[in-house]
Amino acid sequence: MDLAYLVFEGARFMMAPARVAADLTRAGLQNPANPLAYAPYARSVAAGCEMFERATRRYGKPAFGLTETLVDGAAVPVTERVVWQRPFCRVIAFDRGFPRPPAEPQPKLLIVAPMSGHYATLLRGTVAAMLPRHQVFVTDWSDARMVPLMAGRFDLDGYIDYLKAMFRDLGPDLHVMAVCQPAVPVIAAVAVMEAESSAAVPVSMTLMGGPIDARRSPTAVNCLAQERGQAWFAKNTISHVPPIYPGAWRRVYPGFLQLSGFMAMNLDRHVDAHSDMFDHLVKGDGDSAEKHRAFYDEYLAVMDLTAEFYLQTVETVFVNHDLPKGTMRHRGKPVDLGAIRRCAILAVEGENDDISGVGQTRAALDLTPNLPEARKAYHLQAGVGHYGVFNGSRYRAVIAPRITAFVHAMQALSAQEARPLLQAV
Repeated sequence: MDLAYLVFEGARFMMAPARVAADLTRAGLQNPANPLAYAPYARSVAAGCEMFERATRRYGKPAFGLTETLVDGAAVPVTERVVWQRPFCRVIAFDRGFPRPPAEPQPKLLIVAPMSGHYATLLRGTVAAMLPRHQVFVTDWSDARMVPLMAGRFDLDGYIDYLKAMFRDLGPDLHVMAVCQPAVPVIAAVAVMEAESSAAVPVSMTLMGGPIDARRSPTAVNCLAQERGQAWFAKNTISHVPPIYPGAWRRVYPGFLQLSGFMAMNLDRHVDAHSDMFDHLVKGDGDSAEKHRAFYDEYLAVMDLTAEFYLQTVETVFVNHDLPKGTMRHRGKPVDLGAIRRCAILAVEGENDDISGVGQTRAALDLTPNLPEARKAYHLQAGVGHYGVFNGSRYRAVIAPRITAFVHAMQALSAQEARPLLQAV
């Protein structure tokens, strides 16, 4: 696979003139001053040109674009600020401009975005739903092809180290939400910190559609990893970053390979969506076409993962199932979920999740026997798949309020338990 990246970039480079020609043709045929622009044939050609250009371009990292939210029924401005940064990740804070103090507490919530191919902006709707009642932070993981080799390696152990540092620096009274992939490293980081008796352990963690125990209700994704094994992925999915990028020669799991896997899982749906897009363009249905553009501008924007992180995750989470077996290690030391005694856990799952099957996330509640039941909660959302667990109408109407209620309850419980200790001091 070492030549895969070079072949991909070479093909993209050779397609550049055709892409430019297609875009110029589309612009000319859609110019109101061109009499041909009003002919059905011209609209079909222009639509085909746009579809070709979009299918052959590389999509850049999108922006969050969150500029406003509602707090206590009033609109307040939202601005982004980087509050923590290392080579492979930065943490963005979404600051809200309050004209007056909010009516209720606004707990700190760190949303740990998945590092599984897409950028953190995929959680735009996730962040937006939490802004009215929380001080929100989100992890913005770096594209591995943009990180120079001198920055060193980044594997699952490094990921957990990053989380521990974030928890310390953003605390105290921090709540964490792990969306999909980071459920395992988040609970592992908390377990390690609990074993260390760290004062920076988060008050709560919400685990959403994550593979805590991939043996439960295994999906096609889980079965593929189990059947192929880590060696197969190392041989068939890893390549070197070409020298045109800052991360030249870094071993990565390329974003374009990940995207091909994403598309293959629901190929019929994507083919139908692009066919509909062509029809919308020909008919002049601008609103429907714009919705398609917005979705695929996000969906087709992918990033590279470091090879060591990807392969270690495959082996630890999906092949060996080290976390639920109690054999997972971090920097050579055991990751003991039994050490978790303070950090509350809310497990959230989707009834129709085809990535992390029902029961995989709930396993976190069974694997933490020393955490009081009062600090455990579970929510199974009917009628949603994997994406619906953290985005969409049911997420906004049901899941997000459930998370907020849990966070507020655990914040109050933590404060109540701390009060006698403060009085004693």
